Amino acid sequence: MSTRNLPNDLDELKEFARLHAKGQGMKARRLERILARIRNDEPGAPDSWARVWSAEAQAAATRGKPVQACQYYALARFPHHGDEVRITAQRGVVESFDAWRGSRGRGIEKLEFRTEDGTFAAWAAGLDAPKPLPLLVVMGGIVSVKEQWAQLLPRFVKLGFATVVAEMPGVGENTLPYGPDSWRLLGFLLDQLKGRAQERNVSLLTLSFSGHMALRAAGHDERIGRILTVGAPITRFFTDENWWSGVPRITKDTLVALTGQPSEAALVEAFRHGWALTPEELRAVRVPVRYVVSARDEIIPGGERAFLAEHLADVGFAEFDDVHGSPAHLGELRLWLLLQLLRTNGIEDRRTKVLQTILGLRAAKSRRAARSATTSPAPA
Repeated sequence: MSTRNLPNDLDELKEFARLHAKGQGMKARRLERILARIRNDEPGAPDSWARVWSAEAQAAATRGKPVQACQYYALARFPHHGDEVRITAQRGVVESFDAWRGSRGRGIEKLEFRTEDGTFAAWAAGLDAPKPLPLLVVMGGIVSVKEQWAQLLPRFVKLGFATVVAEMPGVGENTLPYGPDSWRLLGFLLDQLKGRAQERNVSLLTLSFSGHMALRAAGHDERIGRILTVGAPITRFFTDENWWSGVPRITKDTLVALTGQPSEAALVEAFRHGWALTPEELRAVRVPVRYVVSARDEIIPGGERAFLAEHLADVGFAEFDDVHGSPAHLGELRLWLLLQLLRTNGIEDRRTKVLQTILGLRAAKSRRAARSATTSPAPA
């Protein structure tokens, strides 16, 4: 990937960190102390985004905290590894995670693949079980490295799934170009895993833009048994230029980098050709689709939900009053996705009952909090 020349918007970078820190277990006070030291996003500057986060990551690694180092390196390389410091941080993400899994004997293996268009890697657990386990493939979006999700691998294995965590084209260790045909990567991955897990009825937990890939793949690949996704672009994102004008600069720049387009204008033109999912493609998806909607999503247009509801055979939604990815509701979001994973696999047992109960309690708590906020008297 070529190095980028323009810095990201610093306010957008810091807002991202604040939104996602809770999901990573980062304390708000420490986060603000780190952010206060970041003054710019000029590649190589000592007080730049990537340099400050990289220094924090190195310090965490020295203290023997590889998980924290991995989190900080992931922030350092955000939104994509487009300059030399971020490229180094990307290596730090992988090395820190490797140190964590190696020191704890978690039974996590690294998979590496080569295609005609490039290479990619994945972390996996539960493959080659004496009795082949059902397969779950996890993939994040355009800014999510696989290491952010790979720590969940042992939990998925305990639930009875062989699990593989990979990255979208252009993200992390994936060097493939990102385009409207990138859905073929999922079929290629399933081909490579043949004989190592159950080969049919595969579950795809594909978030944001990888959810778009999964929906297109499901219309072509009968091995895919269900899709769980959060804030996936469908059609209007690619075709509505009025909506595009309000999409965050970081999202636009990252998509330009991942697709290899020379400019934003070229990307918008490319979106007109084969990116938007059509009604015919969605009608070809005959498997359950479960989709999380963020009511204040600044990236995905609200009309995508109605389009899915109109054309998919089996679709269900959860909605949170939040921005893209619902980072302030990660606990509820993950519980809901886990419940849907089990239920669409035909599992109704003590676990599903417990998850449903917890979700009900959390929803009731959120409703009480919302009522309290609207009925509290204004300060004098």
